[in-house]
Amino acid sequence: MERTRRLCALAAIVALPLALSACRNAPAERAGAATPAAAPTTTKAAVAPAHGDPVWHYEGPEGPEHWGELSPTFATCSEGHSQSPVDIDNPATATETLQVKTNLLPGTLRIAHHEHIADGINNGHTIQITYAGADDLTIGRDTYGLVQYHFHHRSEHTVHGKHYPMEMHLVHKGNGGKLAVVAVFIEEGAHNKAFDPIWNNLPKQRGVETHYPSVHVDVDKLLPRNRTSYRYDGSLTTPPCSEGVRWIVLKTPIQLSKAQIRAFTAIIHDNSRPTQPLYGRPVLVEPLELTE
Repeated sequence: MERTRRLCALAAIVALPLALSACRNAPAERAGAATPAAAPTTTKAAVAPAHGDPVWHYEGPEGPEHWGELSPTFATCSEGHSQSPVDIDNPATATETLQVKTNLLPGTLRIAHHEHIADGINNGHTIQITYAGADDLTIGRDTYGLVQYHFHHRSEHTVHGKHYPMEMHLVHKGNGGKLAVVAVFIEEGAHNKAFDPIWNNLPKQRGVETHYPSVHVDVDKLLPRNRTSYRYDGSLTTPPCSEGVRWIVLKTPIQLSKAQIRAFTAIIHDNSRPTQPLYGRPVLVEPLELTE
């Protein structure tokens, strides 16, 4: 229990800050292990995008190859030289171990299917789990709080050109709006009970957020035990493709069963941005040293 209280989460994307204001307003109830879904106490419509926000998609004339043309605010999508995701092909070994400190408690489930989200940021199609977190991820001298995590199909990052069926992004926000994302590859395998509280409540209706006060998720159990990572500096993987995002891509994938993957792709599919050029950026591979 003590380990769960101290290390319940290592905390992708965006790809990504989805409804950060909603995250801050999420309930503070945190104790307890994951339990079966209960009847929701709160259901509300998600906030619509601000008037005039460009509409973008993952295919067609508003697809990734055209994002930079849709609005001046999206110009970085085509002009930036530190874009994400990337193909991890020849990572260098880090000379120093990355010091990561986590301090989280299990979070109450708040889940939404977002097509357009709050704060005038259109983050595309995904399923997001908002998280009422505090300062919980420390990288060197920088501290970030987990605000949400969401999923992509297929994986956005690739390894030697290979996609995984899915990818989870745990989005953290620090002082001054700095972002750090922990990305977790998902492969097909055994049924993963840790995801049952989420998967039992996957929202089929777009634009509706539901709060389940009796359902708790221990984020630490969603992550692989081996936390060796690839690290690089990149961007959001959706418009406006803002750069300056610290990426920690866990090397070891987790598993979901074929049925679990199908349950997600029946609602969300093909929400993956193609990999972007590195332009000389280093990708480092290193173990994550967890401290309490």
